[in-house]
Amino acid sequence: MEPPTTTQHPGAPDSAAGHAIETVFRLESPRVVAGVARIVRDVGIAEELAQDALVAALEQWPRDGVPDNPGAWLMATARRRAVDLIRRRETYARKLAELGRDLETAPPSYDTPADPDDIDDDLLRLVFTTCHPVLSAEARTALTLRLFGGLTTAEIARAHLVPEPTIAQRVVRAKRTLARKNIAFEVPSGPDREARLGSVLDVIYLIFNEGYAATAGDDLLRPGLCEDALRLARVLSALMPKEAEVHGLTALLEFQASRTAARTGPDGEPVLLKDQNRRRWNRMLIARGIRALGRADATATGAPGPYALQAAIAACHAHAYTYEETDWRAIATLYGLLAARAPSPVVELNRAVAVSMADGPAAGLRLVDALAAEPALRGYHLLPSVRGDLLARLGRTAEARAEFTHAAALARNDRERALLHRRADELSP
Repeated sequence: MEPPTTTQHPGAPDSAAGHAIETVFRLESPRVVAGVARIVRDVGIAEELAQDALVAALEQWPRDGVPDNPGAWLMATARRRAVDLIRRRETYARKLAELGRDLETAPPSYDTPADPDDIDDDLLRLVFTTCHPVLSAEARTALTLRLFGGLTTAEIARAHLVPEPTIAQRVVRAKRTLARKNIAFEVPSGPDREARLGSVLDVIYLIFNEGYAATAGDDLLRPGLCEDALRLARVLSALMPKEAEVHGLTALLEFQASRTAARTGPDGEPVLLKDQNRRRWNRMLIARGIRALGRADATATGAPGPYALQAAIAACHAHAYTYEETDWRAIATLYGLLAARAPSPVVELNRAVAVSMADGPAAGLRLVDALAAEPALRGYHLLPSVRGDLLARLGRTAEARAEFTHAAALARNDRERALLHRRADELSP
């Protein structure tokens, strides 16, 4: 379908078309931004052009219908506007020579060339660009959630427990810095690639987690983000076969992705790990995870890294055909190693759960109570949720109900909030 040329601005779209547009843009915007950034070499401008394509969809789709391939429609519209932008610049002739004279009509290429050091993957380029060391870790995180996760500034602010203007400034400054420093839109090679690798792994994991447990909204899962993150991890594994943590992250994502089909019920409601039908776990992804974890172990030059340790924990779950068969003592031990390797209150909270399964809920509750004053967990809904579960197992029903109610008030995802309210109601006298 040809991109629109109309300049009229009709009223609000009907609900069906409006929902389709919102859903498609949330799923496709990372690819559109990445594809356009390859043309304009500016992440901020690429995001603006993607928004322009969204406006065009809001104008045309309610009138003419949703196209058969809405993602391709958005990409074509944004690319066409990118070409128009370049034409308007004084440097158009130079840009056109760089891009090639067939830019306007040729579709973007997503084929991987034979040279493993020249990856033609726009999303991977975008990840490496947004992970450039000229940006602070906080700026990289905010920009990633904005571009890949499709989160609003308000949602990112709530997720990180910081004021909304702070996040807005981080995103704006990050895009300006990338433009001002004229950062190349590429997958770097050699030492430059290695210098950014840690940040890239963190960003890919962040993308996956936003798809695996959405920060906000109506749905618990956003499978498209999980698929993008897993594909990027696999590409990195081929690109950097001697990096143990790359294989560790890939293994972790394979294991986590294997549970997707069992994590929600018929109506999209969350299903707790202990209640999941493990026959619905994807055994092919589990096998891939086991192989990737083996490569991580084989290429490690010292103690396993954080991602390899998390993958080993996920492997313990994958090897158990029932919840009761889970080796919780091994998991608790691995969490102890992870806490020493990468200290974090969230890791300690997860270790408390494993300890509670290995040594009883009272032992786990002592660890959870020790985390109560942690500033990083203030406002984190899983802290009272875990505490509520432990209290319920100890028979302290009224306290458990209060914790689940508190957790529900803190949860930002509608599905998680409903689950926590239901758990509270189940403990009602």
